[in-house]
Amino acid sequence: MSRRRSRPDGELWAKIAATVTPLPGRLAGEPAEVARSPAEAPAPVRRRPTPPNRTRSETLAPRAIEPGRLRRIARGALHLEARLDLHGMDQARGHASLAEFILRAHADGARAVLVITGKGVRGDGILRRAVPEWLSEPPLRGMVAGIATASRKDGGEGALYVTLRRPALPRSPQS
Repeated sequence: MSRRRSRPDGELWAKIAATVTPLPGRLAGEPAEVARSPAEAPAPVRRRPTPPNRTRSETLAPRAIEPGRLRRIARGALHLEARLDLHGMDQARGHASLAEFILRAHADGARAVLVITGKGVRGDGILRRAVPEWLSEPPLRGMVAGIATASRKDGGEGALYVTLRRPALPRSPQS
């Protein structure tokens, strides 16, 4: 790759290149162009910073629950196996309680749970907004299959249905 060099760099390159003998069968290379002044130098190319390598699951919130499964949960045909009520908790306590609840429910093999956040004073509660974000962070992200707003009978906009993935089967020791 050839690039423009400033005058002092170009002069130094020319001195170094003069001391080199080319390999047999190759021609001596010409030094790159030397810029006459800084004003004549080409403007640096600005590149966007490359985003960190992230998988799709790291960048997205948990998926919505499949429509058929959501209908079965809302109708009561698919049983909610556990409930967590976050009313009256601050963010730190709510986050810890949610993590403990999801970890325990997943370990117990639960497939659908209800998380009651409440709507907040003006309908924009902090926990209501934070719970989906918390569910998309490790280690909960790997356990949560989907989330959806609960039906009116289960708390409506102040609650979430959370579906969990099946727990991984324990591996048997290989002899």
